[in-house]
Amino acid sequence: MDPIAFPEHLLLHTCCAPCLIAPYHQLKEQGLSFTSFWYNPNVHPVTEYRMRLQTLKTFAEKEDIPLLLHDDYGLRNFVKAVVDDIDDRCRYCFRTRLEMTAQTALELGYDAFSTTLLYSIYQKHDLIKEIGEEIAEEKHIPFFYRDWRTLWSEGVRLSKEAELYRQKYCGCIFSEEDRYLKRKNEQI
Repeated sequence: MDPIAFPEHLLLHTCCAPCLIAPYHQLKEQGLSFTSFWYNPNVHPVTEYRMRLQTLKTFAEKEDIPLLLHDDYGLRNFVKAVVDDIDDRCRYCFRTRLEMTAQTALELGYDAFSTTLLYSIYQKHDLIKEIGEEIAEEKHIPFFYRDWRTLWSEGVRLSKEAELYRQKYCGCIFSEEDRYLKRKNEQI
């Protein structure tokens, strides 16, 4: 499916408020209408999930951003899906969230879908883009691609100024384990 240059109504999968803040300001400047969509069954433990969700709700309310929630804490399903290949878990994680976003966009009449995952300098950007484009073809809805990584420093600054909760790992429990083990090994 051909990429869409400037959708009229975009459903924007949002992993967290700190990853939304800089793209939000850019989209607002461009006059693009979007709805933020929360669907992150990869985020664990439940306390982290709830903290990220609450931070997004607060930010969206403050900025008057329409927010659509698919509140599904999915620890068991996530672990079952990735247990046989934990090192390739990101593929499942990205696909699951982008498929739900695209399907929701179709059902609710949006022109395109995208994700704030494209903002993070720590995510597998090319894989996110590839999966988004595959889903666009499969579901016949455009994937609105933007490389928001250039906004990283601005987003960090803006999120700190806004006093948003800033997480220390992507969200999945295996990422938290990796972060802990790396820190532990650095201390040895």
